[in-house]
Amino acid sequence: MNFAPKFVTNDTGERTDVILSISDFESLMEDLADLAAIADRRSETTIPHEDFLSQLKADGIIPN
Repeated sequence: MNFAPKFVTNDTGERTDVILSISDFESLMEDLADLAAIADRRSETTIPHEDFLSQLKADGIIPN
């Protein structure tokens, strides 16, 4: 990501707001949604990768 934010400052030069392009904002929101999904699923049980591949093959999702 290569953001180009613009900052709004008050009379003393303190940054008070940020202006982003729509594409930068949408990218940040997508990343935030991804992180929320990861946090929600943190307590789920996991399976070994080989078991996962076996399930996909058994379900016909990927070829044997």
